[in-house]
Amino acid sequence: MKLLTKEIRSKLPGLGAQEGKGDEAIAYVKFFTPYSSWTWYATEGEPVLDQNEETDFMFFGLVFGFEKEIGYFSLKELKSVRGPLGLGIERDLFFKPKPLKECKDPCGLHG
Repeated sequence: MKLLTKEIRSKLPGLGAQEGKGDEAIAYVKFFTPYSSWTWYATEGEPVLDQNEETDFMFFGLVFGFEKEIGYFSLKELKSVRGPLGLGIERDLFFKPKPLKECKDPCGLHG
């Protein structure tokens, strides 16, 4: 599965574009692990150069992992994750953009 399509890329605001909006910031894409409770909601993103000066795509958004937190995550990081039986991170094909305040923890583990 392609995690970042041209369509999503064209709709996703650049890094910092929704700064100060808090829970009103719009999440445009949802990624998840099919084998655990980790979920990423991206509100912003743009191409960046990594430490090896290779092009990567950096996202900013809400992450439900060990804790609920706001922060940066990269496309390369998402692509590198492998779980049981080699399963990778997937993109929610049915996710519609919505404010972060409406993005709920799918497993109810984080308050």
